[in-house]
Amino acid sequence: MGRKKITAIEKELEDAVVEQYLSLKPEAYIKQVPKQRKVASAVSKVIRMAESLYRKEGSKSLDTIGLYDLQQAYDYLRERGYSISFRAFGGRIERGSIPSVKVGRKRYIAQQILDHLVSLNEKYYTIREAYDMYRKYEPKINYRAFIGRIEKGAILSVKIGGKRFIPREVLDSLVHIEKNYYTVTEAINELSKNGVKINRNAFERRLDRGRIPHYKIGGRRFIPKEVFQEVLNREMERRR
Repeated sequence: MGRKKITAIEKELEDAVVEQYLSLKPEAYIKQVPKQRKVASAVSKVIRMAESLYRKEGSKSLDTIGLYDLQQAYDYLRERGYSISFRAFGGRIERGSIPSVKVGRKRYIAQQILDHLVSLNEKYYTIREAYDMYRKYEPKINYRAFIGRIEKGAILSVKIGGKRFIPREVLDSLVHIEKNYYTVTEAINELSKNGVKINRNAFERRLDRGRIPHYKIGGRRFIPKEVFQEVLNREMERRR
């Protein structure tokens, strides 16, 4: 007797997390971020006030107008949940990625800059932070491949002040997908582990023809694990 005919899996996918992720646009995030010009304008005003105040009273009163020396600025960030070592903080200041100003003999950072950093930290991950977290759920991915997905638009990112960030809800969605879905390669490998041999072209034809419900995310196809389990069960039944 020949094998039973392959039948389509009739299942309507309803995953609110994935569907929200698919609807996300970088433009929506950019509108939420304070304009660099507004921040720069506010900082310039503080600096002018600082220079005048310093000439009159020295450095002791600078924090009253929202200007902090490096230790004060570092403590300000840490108290608000911004996780960074003092050494790394100093390195960013030296490279200019955190703007500072020299008043007298010391460097200071405006509160507007610090608040901007705190706001970004609450809503975004740096690329490295996002990679380190994502790798916990996809250990095989290397940093270069992760960057490649960002460059291709497979992972949504936002450019703010010349630097790229990953919105936290984007990473949360990606982690959800990793936990609950298989890629095509993973699905084929899982079938093989269970004694079901199928080549990639044949499997992808089933996807193309709508026989296996799936989502297409960033140019890649993802099969829900419960759908995959049904595929596996049917394949095992066909082989009896």
